[in-house]
Amino acid sequence: MYSQYLPKSVAIIPDGNRRWAKLHKFRLVTGYDIGINKAIDVSIWLSKLKIKSLSIWALSTENIKNRNKDELKLLYKLYKSTALDQKVLDKLKKHDAKVIIIGNLNLLPKGVRDALKKLEYATKDHKSTIINLLIGYGGQEDILFAVKKMLSDKLKNKIKTINQKVFQSYLRSASLMNPDLIIRTSGEMRLSGFLPWQSTYSELYFINKYWPEFNESDLKTAIKDYAKRHRRYGK
Repeated sequence: MYSQYLPKSVAIIPDGNRRWAKLHKFRLVTGYDIGINKAIDVSIWLSKLKIKSLSIWALSTENIKNRNKDELKLLYKLYKSTALDQKVLDKLKKHDAKVIIIGNLNLLPKGVRDALKKLEYATKDHKSTIINLLIGYGGQEDILFAVKKMLSDKLKNKIKTINQKVFQSYLRSASLMNPDLIIRTSGEMRLSGFLPWQSTYSELYFINKYWPEFNESDLKTAIKDYAKRHRRYGK
């Protein structure tokens, strides 16, 4: 692969943790625990290819609304313990990886919010790799949030004009690079509201493997597939 054909930014919908755990007769917590830690591994695999930016969807607004409460409690416990785990912090420091939290954190329990903010602060000076962790995030909610905030500022004469650049600046996900490549695991072939504003010209790659099974070879295969594509951007 030649560097000019590599994506600059990769985004992932890490689907299939529950199905993988059920298939292998593991406890649900095992599937989620492997899935959460795999995000860091993927960022390391990408950094070997000189790809700096990874955006990964940890928990959607729909998950928070529709998932079983006990399952959500389990997820929250894992997110909190992982964010405060010194081994995780040491691994992120070793690989100079910064974590940026994106989403409506008000949807999360305070203990989880605080832990995630501590993780973000602890890694703020790292520069080699960026892990954008989307949690409490939904694409439609993101756009609605931007519209409400932007119109409020417009009525207060804080902004003079509304255009694409201005609108994007109001998104919760405003700091994200538009992903060149979006990967979804588990065989599902849809985006489910993932980054609707930024994904307009993203290349999509679907793999029929559950997220806990996804490995470095799978990632390289996806990127090789991307490198063969001709991106036209509406031309």
